Amino acid sequence: MKKFISMAMAGCMALSLAACGGSSASTAESTATSTEATSEAAASGSKTDVAFVTDVGNIDDQSFNQYTWQGVQDFCSANSLNANYYRPTEDSDAARLEQMDNAVNDGAKAIVVAGYLFGSSIAEAQTKYPDVEFLALDVSTSDLGDTAPAENTALITYKEEQAGYLAGYAAVYDGYKELGFLGGMAVPAVIRYGYGFVQGADAAAKELGVNDVNIKYWYSGGFAATDEVKNKMDGWYSEGTEVVFACGGPVCQSCDAAAQANGGKMIGVDVDQSGQFDTVITSATKGLAESVNEALTDSLNNGWKFTEAYSGKETKLGAAENCVGLPMETSKFNKFTQEQYDAMYASIVDGTLAIDDSFDTAVTPSVTNVTVDYQG
Repeated sequence: MKKFISMAMAGCMALSLAACGGSSASTAESTATSTEATSEAAASGSKTDVAFVTDVGNIDDQSFNQYTWQGVQDFCSANSLNANYYRPTEDSDAARLEQMDNAVNDGAKAIVVAGYLFGSSIAEAQTKYPDVEFLALDVSTSDLGDTAPAENTALITYKEEQAGYLAGYAAVYDGYKELGFLGGMAVPAVIRYGYGFVQGADAAAKELGVNDVNIKYWYSGGFAATDEVKNKMDGWYSEGTEVVFACGGPVCQSCDAAAQANGGKMIGVDVDQSGQFDTVITSATKGLAESVNEALTDSLNNGWKFTEAYSGKETKLGAAENCVGLPMETSKFNKFTQEQYDAMYASIVDGTLAIDDSFDTAVTPSVTNVTVDYQG
């Protein structure tokens, strides 16, 4: 886990990413990774070797876009390749496809995307450009609809329930008894985080012999920071909620505002958010940059073709691949220790600790020592 923590911390310290506000649909922002043409692609004069097409956010969002882009940059820097990012002008499949077209026209050998919204556009682009490799993070086979991932497509999803479990366990073990789970939209990744969070909290309560742990649980229905979300969180904190697992992009901004106003705490998501919000006690993270680097290295080493490890399928990464966890070096725990964390992490890796992942939108985890208030 030390490797995961150090790489995640390095990502959090990346402050030199440029914003692309105001760029046109056909414009890409470039990172000068090397002037030496040490690879075939670079020698060909391609403007872009590896492209990252953002979702509706930007590469400085201190979340999914930023750290996926960091992974692309790190990979290209290490291999003397040119990295560019392309930002759709609107939230639509057509706009996402347009930026993929632009990336291919600029010479991209591989295109990286992040988020389930890319399902339809990847399904179309993989057939349109069979000689381009597509790496899609947080995109499952079901997101592609009736289309199966082609040989030039690698889908990566994560075992968020494992990270959620660790966060829930640590919070209760540390003494918090009034918890909250704030989800954005009830999409698989968010559901998995919450599903694991409840299980981890229950496991810690059971181990400590307490049965007075309560969890308020609510999906806001969107990922935007809104007054509605802040007001809801104000209500939770004023009613005694101590810490909320804010899971859903910018909704964490509303949660943080409410936490600050009420002296509450928050658990971050996807990346280490301790540097973004003072209220964060820990974050349930996944190795976005690491995933990008490993998958693209697989493709590059095989002549820009994914090997069997990734080609034409959905690969689920978790603790065994060192791709989910808590950033213990920045976590603000009083009782939960690094030694406990390491032991629990190892038990997840070797299967001694089995975390239920049999969820869907209508299923809730079985608990014995916590009370969960699922709010509509």
